[in-house]
Amino acid sequence: MAPVLKIDPRDDVAVALTPLMAGDALVGGAVAGQDIPAGHKVALRAIAKGEAVRKYGWPIGHATADIAAGEHVHSHNLATSLTGLEDYAYVPAATAPPHAAAEAGSGATFQGYRRRNGRVSTRNEIWILCTVGCVARTAQKIAAAADRRFKGRVDGVHAFTHPFGCSQLGGDLAATRTMIGALAAHPNAGGALILGLGCESNQLDALLAAAPHIDPERLRAFTAQSAEDEVEAGLAAVEALVAVAERDRREPCPLSDLVVGLKCGGSDGFSGLTANPLVGRIADAVTEAGGTAILTEIPEIFGAERLLMGRAADRAVFDDIVGVVNDFKSYFLSHGEPVSENPSPGNIEGGVTTLEEKSLGAVQKAGRGPVTQVLRYGDRTERHGVVLLEAPGNDAVSSTALTAAGATVILFTTGRGTPLGFPAPTLKLATNSGLAQRKPHWIDFDAGRIAAGQDLDAAAGALLALVLATASGQATRAEDNDEREIALWKRGVTL
Repeated sequence: MAPVLKIDPRDDVAVALTPLMAGDALVGGAVAGQDIPAGHKVALRAIAKGEAVRKYGWPIGHATADIAAGEHVHSHNLATSLTGLEDYAYVPAATAPPHAAAEAGSGATFQGYRRRNGRVSTRNEIWILCTVGCVARTAQKIAAAADRRFKGRVDGVHAFTHPFGCSQLGGDLAATRTMIGALAAHPNAGGALILGLGCESNQLDALLAAAPHIDPERLRAFTAQSAEDEVEAGLAAVEALVAVAERDRREPCPLSDLVVGLKCGGSDGFSGLTANPLVGRIADAVTEAGGTAILTEIPEIFGAERLLMGRAADRAVFDDIVGVVNDFKSYFLSHGEPVSENPSPGNIEGGVTTLEEKSLGAVQKAGRGPVTQVLRYGDRTERHGVVLLEAPGNDAVSSTALTAAGATVILFTTGRGTPLGFPAPTLKLATNSGLAQRKPHWIDFDAGRIAAGQDLDAAAGALLALVLATASGQATRAEDNDEREIALWKRGVTL
């Protein structure tokens, strides 16, 4: 029998684990009627035009033509059923037990830096941030010189720049200000230098007044227009921050102190079978231990949002989930765009057909724990458990939002691969072994081993060990490659 996987007993399709040839026997007595690429779907029964098609036990769209058993199911005969805003009922789901792998987190520790406010970091770096894009290159020059000058005294000096901060208005400007303040307060920043220009909309004084959570001992700030030599002034500021941060030492910290960001990037047909459910087991281990797992990419839960709503810790959290989902749908509709403008071309090539299918695979990263909090863009985590964060699906924007929310390690699943890295150490998990073999300098963990037969819980044990090592200072591939950047979510008009 051909290697295909029927994920849920209710499913109408199976996923080809290797390329199928016409005539290959399938589960349930069906026979492949044509060649089908690995990661793509094959019909296990005849499906009539207009009928819902199920995968993961849930509808992933409807048939746009009659589909014969054994036929390739993809964009030529399957379409989304998503339209616009929806009404949701508060129906708490039965609490599912955490995955067995969660037990592996019991008693687990990592070597972290405990900050004065109680938060725990996985790095002790100096971060240089800018109020406005006009001084982005200046920030980079300061960081490069400081990293050479102070090498070995802290874990690194890095500039995180962006092109905004001027010609912004209202909520758009406020969001940029909030994000810079949240990043400056991140525990991985043993010290933060905020560099302004002087004449920008995002005034330095207003930014600092809106960010009282920044430890003043670990903050320096000035405007380039007020300094005779802005690079030398920046180096002096960094030296003062290094003198504070270099006193910090790693110490044993329980898994409850870890904040893990959960992210998809370039999904394929294996994402929901390998890397995403694997990350879900890590999320269970962290949250069962009392830690925090943050799920974002709100447009990539459309079609699967009811799974998260059923896990809301209470009615208030349910209402917050409904609010953030429908607000994001309204954001699309107000710009004349459909809510289902996804998957991407790379996703489609990899076997993902509709947004519902992508979302049902994506939400598996959040494991089975209750959703305890919903954060808006720029907010920071205040509760343990599974947290839902408002941000778009864009890799750099959402990963920056995860960092600003407090993630100290990011688990990034990918079926297509990307060199991108972010301020928080980011582990890249390949959904298929072919990617891991082609791009070993990008990929930290091969989750494709699950499609080859390795038990998910066994793979979760290996991944948890890597997460703990990373949290204790072991470099990720992105860090080795000096891939670190941020991107801000620009939503307003530009003057």
